[in-house]
Amino acid sequence: MAFEVTEIQPTPNPNAVKFILDKPITEFPTSFFNAQAAQGHVLAERLFAIPGVSCLLLLGDFVTVNKRPEVRWDAITGRVREILKDSD
Repeated sequence: MAFEVTEIQPTPNPNAVKFILDKPITEFPTSFFNAQAAQGHVLAERLFAIPGVSCLLLLGDFVTVNKRPEVRWDAITGRVREILKDSD
């Protein structure tokens, strides 16, 4: 199912942002603290393939993406949008 990002919200953590979606992505909180934990979850695997992504939380109509401090958000946000839009 493809998801459209309707808004990107900052969080108190400068290394985490919420990607608000046009529809729910999951009913229950689903966290991945590293790429290894995401094995078998196609969408999470694709998001972890973005250089700099360090942690993910999927819940309701949003995805929170955490990045490594040395990586800039402009290197990540466009790719996250693309992956969510192209997810099946």
